[in-house]
Order: sequence, then structure tokens, then C-alpha cells
Amino acid sequence: QVQLVESGGGSVQPGGSLRLSCTASTNIFNYDDMAWYRQAPGKQRELVATISKGGISFGGLTSYTDSVKGRFTVSRDNAKNTVYLQMNSLKPEDTAVYYCNSNPAFISWGQGTQVTVSS
Repeated sequence: QVQLVESGGGSVQPGGSLRLSCTASTNIFNYDDMAWYRQAPGKQRELVATISKGGISFGGLTSYTDSVKGRFTVSRDNAKNTVYLQMNSLKPEDTAVYYCNSNPAFISWGQGTQVTVSS
């Protein structure tokens, strides 16, 4: 069974940056589109960013939800079974638990990593 482990979260002030990492226990990244999701308190989990398995020579094709476009960057390192989310210009509304999974999500969810943006 594939396990996902997210890390890199923390508490930052508005305008700050964080880099999240997600490592899989097996080599799935060559076979699956991957994504970052987040869940804020009292809200449903939402899709934040995706990266395809295709276009690997270009680092994978990416897409973002409108609220993070221009601020977040998703990338992957298939050799390390790791996907990253670089988050810049963080806002309080980015506060949430962040998870990675395949896209669509069919792997058991990891524990996530908490991101808190506040002054």
C-alpha cells in the first residue's frame, strides 16, 4: 500500500514563503498525475495544484486554482518519489492542512502538513 508523507508546513506571516514536500513510499510518480490539496477549518478539501506525469521533459504540465496562481509552484522529482509545492506571498486565507495525492485522489490520505499564515 502506497503511503504519502507531507512535510514543510509551519507558521508564517503574510507575505512569507514555505516549501512543502510530499514523498511516496513507492515509485508511483512515473505513472500518476499528482496534486496538492488543502482543507481549511470548517471547509471541504479543495484541489490547489496539479502536475501531470506527462511532459516530464518539461517538468510536467501544471495547473492551479485561481486563488494561488502566480504565487504557488508545483514540481516533482520522480527519482526521489517527491512532489513539492513552493508557496510565496502567503495570505491568511492560505491557512489550511495541505495534502498531496494522485489526481484524481485514489491513494490513502497522509497526515498532511499544517500551514498557518497570520500576523
